[in-house]
Amino acid sequence: YELEKDRVNSDHPYAKFFTGNKSTLLEGTKRQGINLRQELVKFYEKYYSANHMSLAVVAPQSISQLKEFVLEAFGEIPNREVNPPEDNWAFLIPPYVEGKSLVPAYKHLVEIVPIQELRQVTITWPVVFKSKEERDDYRLNKPNYFVSGLLGHEGSGSLLSHLKEKGWANALGASDNADLSDFVTFEVTVELTNKGLEAIDDVCESVFSYVRMLRESPIPDYVFEENLQLDDLEWRFTTKGQPGNYVQSLVTAMDKYPPSLYVAGPRRLVLKETKSTIISSDEPRSAFESTEQLDIIKNSCNDLISRLTVENSFLTVFSKTFEGKTSKVEKWYGTEYNVRPIPVSTLMRWENSPLAQSIGLTYPRKNVFIPSEKGLRLKKRVKPADPTMLSFEEKMKPITPPTIIRDDGKEGRWTVYFKQDDRFGQPKGFLIFQLLTGELYSSPLKASLALLYQTCAADLLNEYTYDAGLAGLSYSFQVLPRGARLTFGGYNDKLKEFASYVSSKLARDLNDVLPNSDDEFERYRDNLLRALAAFKVKQPYAHAIYYSGLAQQPRNFEYTNEELVNAMKSTTRQQLIEYVKTIWARGKGDALIQGNYEKKEALDIVNTIDKTLNFKTISANQYPERLKALPIPVTTAREDPVRIRTSEPNPSNNNAASQIMLQSLGTSEKDHVLIEIMSAIIEEPFFDELRTKQQLGYIVSSGIKAVEQTRTLSLIVQSNVAPAEKLTTSMLTFLDQVRKKYLEPLTSVDIELFVKGLVDRRLEPDKFLAVEVTRNWSEIANGRFQYDRLQAEVAALLTLSKNDILDYWDNLYGSERRMLVSEVVPRSGPATSKEPAVKNGYSDGTNTLLLGVGDIEKFRADREASRSVTMS
Repeated sequence: YELEKDRVNSDHPYAKFFTGNKSTLLEGTKRQGINLRQELVKFYEKYYSANHMSLAVVAPQSISQLKEFVLEAFGEIPNREVNPPEDNWAFLIPPYVEGKSLVPAYKHLVEIVPIQELRQVTITWPVVFKSKEERDDYRLNKPNYFVSGLLGHEGSGSLLSHLKEKGWANALGASDNADLSDFVTFEVTVELTNKGLEAIDDVCESVFSYVRMLRESPIPDYVFEENLQLDDLEWRFTTKGQPGNYVQSLVTAMDKYPPSLYVAGPRRLVLKETKSTIISSDEPRSAFESTEQLDIIKNSCNDLISRLTVENSFLTVFSKTFEGKTSKVEKWYGTEYNVRPIPVSTLMRWENSPLAQSIGLTYPRKNVFIPSEKGLRLKKRVKPADPTMLSFEEKMKPITPPTIIRDDGKEGRWTVYFKQDDRFGQPKGFLIFQLLTGELYSSPLKASLALLYQTCAADLLNEYTYDAGLAGLSYSFQVLPRGARLTFGGYNDKLKEFASYVSSKLARDLNDVLPNSDDEFERYRDNLLRALAAFKVKQPYAHAIYYSGLAQQPRNFEYTNEELVNAMKSTTRQQLIEYVKTIWARGKGDALIQGNYEKKEALDIVNTIDKTLNFKTISANQYPERLKALPIPVTTAREDPVRIRTSEPNPSNNNAASQIMLQSLGTSEKDHVLIEIMSAIIEEPFFDELRTKQQLGYIVSSGIKAVEQTRTLSLIVQSNVAPAEKLTTSMLTFLDQVRKKYLEPLTSVDIELFVKGLVDRRLEPDKFLAVEVTRNWSEIANGRFQYDRLQAEVAALLTLSKNDILDYWDNLYGSERRMLVSEVVPRSGPATSKEPAVKNGYSDGTNTLLLGVGDIEKFRADREASRSVTMS
């Protein structure tokens, strides 16, 4: 990010260091004789003005009430009627000037050593505006949307398809990046393979070939028309999201669009009716309203394309291979890099890049997945309820659950659950199919082969599924510990055909979804190995969470990162081919069909998928076991709890972290809501004590984690000033005081407020069909079938008393204390301490609950055995 800004004209404000630190804010200002506080006050007194502020409020109260709130809270902000600071530089100081930046921009390449295993090249084109009017037109016409959609397309004939065919790329994206008053930067980023890293000039030449096609061959009208159709389809069937996200989008739009477009501006395309007027209707559009309107968009796109020249570009390449070969270090973040001019011969080669057609590049074909108007009709008329008008009794009424419409019995093929949409009134549906089998995830090798298959299948199907994704259809394919799962969703018009095609490819046409060479196989394996390697550069608190979570998972449900890496390295293409043949061979099918369907259609869909998968059935005693958390051993207050101590795998991270987990094995609604009440009670005082008062670290949090029916109360602190042992001690001290300081003083009013917060959260009506589908499938997949779980938990909440809370805490932290501490120790810095042993004797039979990373496997095995004895 800083190197991006270092390529900007040093006189332009974007070139400044935005973050601020002790050097710039204290030492630097003193050196220059600047009184920082005085300058801050002067800035405040000049620019803290209502005419430079935007305010958006989203709340359930009436407009008149909201006006009162706003006047009371913000009415006294002065309006100084001062011009904005940008008037001093926007359109006056050019953002890119040769010789006036710390790092050269145009026709130069910067090589950067990234923190993570990253290989990518980015071509950047500054798009500099001459006036505010030109900037406003860019925002209203959004040419970047259309052009990035073409450059970033992933279907047949696309730039990405060509680069993959050459073995140079894994992924590609195109979009605006920097977004300022006087310029934006338009970028194409290619995620490279090892082969692509050695062929960067060829990769860039291909990009310029596509740009040449954009410039020399008119973009087909149907491209613009389809984008408009898809955009307005989304606008037509948009649903209310989270108010926090919505209010942020509104307040941002207020700074960019006229009042009539505060809502539509960020969400719709083609915002101008004519050159001088903006759209005045919120009605969805299936076509451009006039030739003039289409020409406005075409001309805007052509203007952007005309700027995407070799002369107007610069390159950035990220790769770990540059490590130890760089000559420069960025001032603020210490990023190692090189900068060099791109040879004239290379620039000339790009200027004369091959014709797109000669290397197989074409415009996208017409999208056959866009739903027809007939296909958007509802099978059942639904009037979505206004959530603000629902009474408590209405909210407590359980939602209609799915029903079984096909049951072949325990020894049969399918159990099919169905629910026709009766709440959302949208022409959408979801199809979920799971084949239960315990053979697919029974070893780290099989888990690695599962990851490989998911990755290569998704990639090789992408040319077909990409258009479907643009048209609002989605799918996912997962190989899980209990079998294989296919999920499809979106507009129901063409969802059955989409699901049938994808299922057929995955289950029958295996050659189409498997790598056809060892080189292609290696590309997928390299991708996954780099993703697994990224584990090492996660934050220490994430490592603490990982190891504590591992200790609670049965071994065949989660393999360690190290096991997966080692297994992945040993995989071969032939092993993958043989493994894939077993995925759909045998099992028991479960399905959920929900949405804008009728029962007959649902059964027909399942029949179609059944014929495609064509699996052999298994007996009930072959069904894989369900996930159950491993019980943490009970320890008393006088005994040391289970403690995992590990070294931070990233030697450059000098933060320590500690997590304490209190496990509750209770499965009743009352157990589940009590631990949530406990979490709500301690959340604020925990943060206040360890973050604000003790100042142990920036990351201080608490919350609930779930493994199937088991719940754990989790407390986490990460610090660069205190060692992990200190963090643990401070958290234990806090927990020791919870009863006396935070529970015993609770009044009935306090409890009512905590209860109300949890009740309101549970009774908040679903905003999306997907939310209800996910909850229904969770009940089906876990075999609980308690579709009214939320209402049952509300009923439990309303019966809670102070004694319930005290008794629960006495059990959770006292008589049934199942505590696990996970500490991560950095290798250097003020927070370091004695290096943890890889093994502490537990795996050798020593009676200790202090675990090294090498003891976790034995600990999990023992807990599995303990659980089996308890169950028997």
